[in-house]
Order: sequence, then C-alpha cells, then structure tokens
Amino acid sequence: MSVALLVEPPVVTHEARITDAALRCIARWGGAKTTLEDIAREAGLSRATVYRVFPGGKDGLMETVAKSETRRFFAGVAAAMATADSLEDTLVHGMAEAGRRITTHEPLQFLLAHEPEVVLPRLAFGKLDEVLAAGAAVGAPYLESWLSPDEARRAGEWAARLVLSYVCQPADSQLDIADIASVRRLVRTFVLPGLTQPSRGTT
Repeated sequence: MSVALLVEPPVVTHEARITDAALRCIARWGGAKTTLEDIAREAGLSRATVYRVFPGGKDGLMETVAKSETRRFFAGVAAAMATADSLEDTLVHGMAEAGRRITTHEPLQFLLAHEPEVVLPRLAFGKLDEVLAAGAAVGAPYLESWLSPDEARRAGEWAARLVLSYVCQPADSQLDIADIASVRRLVRTFVLPGLTQPSRGTT
C-alpha cells in the first residue's frame, strides 16, 4: 500500500469552515451586508449549524474571525522574524511581513475602504495601546538577541507604530511598507540610529 494512502487529510472543523467562509463574504460584500445565510451558503452548511457553532450569532462569529485573524497575523510576523540573523533583518522582515499581510488581506482592505468605522475604533485611543503592546510582545523576544529587554519592547512598539502609520496613511509614496528593500531603507534611516546595540549580538 502506498504511504500516501496512509496519510489522512487534515480535519477541517465546522468553525474553521465558517470563519473562512465569513472572510470570503466580507471580502466580497463587506461586514454590514454579509448575513449568516450568506456565510452558511458559502461554507456549505445549514444556517442552523452556523448558529449551533456560534450561539452568539453574527456578532459572536465576527469576534471569533477577528481574533483568529489576529493570531494568524502575529504568527506570520513572528515566523518572518525568526528567520533573521541580525537586528536590522529582524526589524525589516517583521515590518515588511506585517505590511504585506495587512495590505494583501482582502477582507480587511474592503473594510478599510468601505466600512472604516468597523476597523478604526480598534486602532484609536486605548485600543491602539493594546495593539502596540501586542506588537511589542511579539517582536521583543526576537529583538532581545541584540537589545536589552526594555529596549527590545520599545523597538517592537516603535516598529508597530510605523507599520500602522504607513498602512493607515501612506503619505510617503516612495515607501512600500510591504516591500523588503523599501522597509530596509526606512529601518536604516530612521529606526537603527535610535537604537543602542550592545556587544552581545555583535561579538
């Protein structure tokens, strides 16, 4: 018997099918116009099944989608930083990956363009502090190879601020926050000069 036949395909849960379907619907119609019926149809499930998996209805489903996409985003950024072997590359890879994931995320881009009131409150006032703290927490463990723990967290928060700034208000047309070379110029010009590099990462 072929070894390939012994490998079972991954199990896709109803929750995963529903959240993926919700993302496709949001990218197509936005959050306001997407209904549970739309999502159930897209997932190939009954409306009753969607309610059984998400008893909170559409609000509960959308909150789950937001949380799962946030986890996926930070996991991707962490994986990009893990491949770097210098302070510069850690910052560049992390920031460019964050920019790429945001600018190519179709549901998020639809919301930013047509329903900003859904997204922007999560990036303002106290919510912004939470976002920056999360960015710092993800980046710090990788930056600590070259910086003190306090400075690593500061650098992680600084990088997160820059990414959000260029994503939400891309005033500098010469900078593509999703492009490695473009982000490297930004990091070399404005970020690295403000950081102190102890000898630990350079010996």
